[in-house]
Amino acid sequence: MQSTDHLRATLSVNGTDYNYFDLNKLGDERLAQLPKSLKILLENQLRHFDGDSVNSDIIVAFSRWLDKPDGGEDLNFSPARVLMQDFTGVPAIVDLAAMRDAVAKNNGDVSTINPQIPVHLVIDHSVTVDQFGSPQAFGENVANEMARNDERYRFLKWGQSAFENFNVVPPGTGICHQVNLEYLAQVVWQNDAGTVYPDTVLGTDSHTPMVNGLGVLGWGVGGIEAEAALLGQPYSMMLPQVIGFKLDGKLNDGVTATDLVLTVVQILRQEGVVGKFVEFYGDGLAELSVADRATIANMAPEYGATCGYFPVDDATLAYMKLTGRSSENIALTQAYCKAQGMWRNTGDQPTFTRTVTLDLTTVEPSLAGPSRPQDRVALSDLGQAMRDHLKASNRDENETATIPEMNLKLHHGDVVIAAITSCTNTSNPDVMIAAGLVARKARERGLRVKPWVKTSLAPGSKVVSKYLTDSGLQEDLNSLGFDLVGYGCTTCIGNSGPLPNPIATAIDSKDMVVSALLSGNRNFDGRIHPQVKASWLASPPLVVAYALAGNTLLNLQDDPIGTDNQDNPVYLKDLWPSNAEIHEIRKIVSGSMFRDAYNDVYQGTKEWQAIEIEKTQTYQWQADSSYIRLPTFFDSPTLASEEFPTLRGARILGLFGDTITTDHISPAGKIAVDSPASHYLQSIGVPPEEFNSYGSRRGNHEVMLRGTFANTRLRNKLVDREGGYTLSPDGKSVVSIYKAAMMYQESNTPLVVIAGKQYGTGSSRDWAAKGTLLLGVKAVIAESFERIHRSNLIGMGVMPVEFDKEIPQEMLDLQGDEYVDIDACDTELAPKQKVRITLSRSDGSRHEVLGRLRIDTSEEMAYFRHGGILQYVLAELGN
Repeated sequence: MQSTDHLRATLSVNGTDYNYFDLNKLGDERLAQLPKSLKILLENQLRHFDGDSVNSDIIVAFSRWLDKPDGGEDLNFSPARVLMQDFTGVPAIVDLAAMRDAVAKNNGDVSTINPQIPVHLVIDHSVTVDQFGSPQAFGENVANEMARNDERYRFLKWGQSAFENFNVVPPGTGICHQVNLEYLAQVVWQNDAGTVYPDTVLGTDSHTPMVNGLGVLGWGVGGIEAEAALLGQPYSMMLPQVIGFKLDGKLNDGVTATDLVLTVVQILRQEGVVGKFVEFYGDGLAELSVADRATIANMAPEYGATCGYFPVDDATLAYMKLTGRSSENIALTQAYCKAQGMWRNTGDQPTFTRTVTLDLTTVEPSLAGPSRPQDRVALSDLGQAMRDHLKASNRDENETATIPEMNLKLHHGDVVIAAITSCTNTSNPDVMIAAGLVARKARERGLRVKPWVKTSLAPGSKVVSKYLTDSGLQEDLNSLGFDLVGYGCTTCIGNSGPLPNPIATAIDSKDMVVSALLSGNRNFDGRIHPQVKASWLASPPLVVAYALAGNTLLNLQDDPIGTDNQDNPVYLKDLWPSNAEIHEIRKIVSGSMFRDAYNDVYQGTKEWQAIEIEKTQTYQWQADSSYIRLPTFFDSPTLASEEFPTLRGARILGLFGDTITTDHISPAGKIAVDSPASHYLQSIGVPPEEFNSYGSRRGNHEVMLRGTFANTRLRNKLVDREGGYTLSPDGKSVVSIYKAAMMYQESNTPLVVIAGKQYGTGSSRDWAAKGTLLLGVKAVIAESFERIHRSNLIGMGVMPVEFDKEIPQEMLDLQGDEYVDIDACDTELAPKQKVRITLSRSDGSRHEVLGRLRIDTSEEMAYFRHGGILQYVLAELGN
């Protein structure tokens, strides 16, 4: 096949003609059995067919997939658009600005560094819950946000003026995923030539798959991969396995979409779906709204999948109408998806790699924790789970700490943070209304939130505030301290703000094991708050319930939450709303609410509009900036090499166990006062009260380099100390990982990191790979990798190596004084090739084990050969 022009067809919708690439014209009736998500990928290949990076072999591979649905063929995917949030977006735009500098130095045309597809950056990760529990909280938090982030915001505003196809959604609008779901996503896209095709998106946040709930295929990638995609480079991947997840039945009354997603996460983590697509099917889908589906799709990173896709059907169209999409777009979506076989019909049974089934009637009220989203706990079992956590921490559950200022005692398990936050749940009107109704009934009974609980409400869009206010539920939430604190990702990303001093002091006085309840998707060690050692994911109404109860050792299925004005016990069942009560209030949610909220989405507040910038094609770097610095990645162009980069005499910087997250590698949240990043900031005149957060300083490589492997909950097996520490090069002392890395760099000693299973779980943080590179790490050797971080390492020129499956890390008995060599079993540099890892010990002994290079595709290999994906792009541009 020389071209795919013969596959074009015309689609007439309400008197308008559109052209599209018709899958039916391929002449293979078997393709109708493909999962809907793979049909979207197939259409993408037809539309971007060039005979080179996309050729007839990959088209044929889709047909072969039906015979052996294991995938594995190289595939170059070109998304319709890119989505960013500001934590990951700032360093991406810093890189683009630095690339323009590199082009300018070679007298090139800087406009070649420009987005080739639409890019939307939503500023949503920078608001912190400093103030709470008052009508003034929102205004004060916004003022703090603008003051702290003025330089970052000026930089992003410069980017909006300097780059074409780059749009910034200002702060105070909402969370990028909810804005994407409610406004940006089109389901079916149309270009200027009148060609229509599925809306697809790559995002720099791992929860980008949330939009899969609307039938839009998308997933999270690292910032460096997103940069390459927006510069016109295809995203290199393999034709995936697709796990079919069949849903039957209907959720029982009182069971929420949050309970369902925590159940799905647990099932799929046990099933093992890392790097795979999950596609939901079955007649139970008809019982789930798009908001319910989006809740499940949002947590694809938590169950390990690339995405969790829901096909387009009548529920999709209903949501598009509800959210104010145009009637033309809705009609086109229906016609196109039906014409292409991408529409979900009752009884559909596509071919899948394998299938999983869940009866929705078996789902029960649930939470997850204390530190992993996949560790689901039934509501009735939470008290015991918390006791088990205390026992594992060698704590006596009866121990208390005194809070003199409040004349109270703080107990282990006490809830000190109760946050209704995160895109996972605030995009779902049912659970938000349920939270409001729990608050209303509690208020009527005279219940109050316990005084040691920090409460907050951070919706994902202004629409939430509109329907909560119009229904009167916001007033009920306010009465319990769940006042609006901001629109954005707060507690879930670690922007929970400081605890009140009396509470913080009491926690520290006896190292109390206290809890956070949040309606988010992440609860990894040290993420939510550095003083909180147990974080539980829960639905918004359960967050309110536990704020009232005040402790997680209770069994709220049986134990009373509190007592009312007449000293009668009040139980959860007394406060929990029925589905009928929720649906009655939900009737007020309308398309006009969404249209009004997004009518001037790019205008921003008067504070945003007042930010002044210089409109230049290249950025005017400021030498004294503590937020935005010119990175060093492009200082020394790397010449591409065909030879395997043999590693000799490397030392082990860190030896880690299983499930090391990107939070551990590149922490967000608070910058500890006694940390390398803190010492650097203070050395350039930034006082601790102006540190802001790691996430806000991702545009400064000096901060992020020092913050890599600096998480306070990190456990390096080389040392008997929690935090970002390792052995000094001589093995005689314990030093910070940053300090050790700099000492090794002085002697030009290469470094490796060795880890267990699921290395790189969590957020799609490119700085987890960038910081690893800048520390001098040449290779990461692990038992297995999470998808995004593995790709990020390749994108920065760091070699990911996987141990042979028969060699668990514990077999190696590493002490930290070993020297590590990595050689190829075959001299040619090739994807997935076997490698030999040699460990030389100080006693003269040697231990050889086998591994496999986890550079999976030829495109990834091309990036690695050039020293990284951005260096590859610069080389392609002739610089």
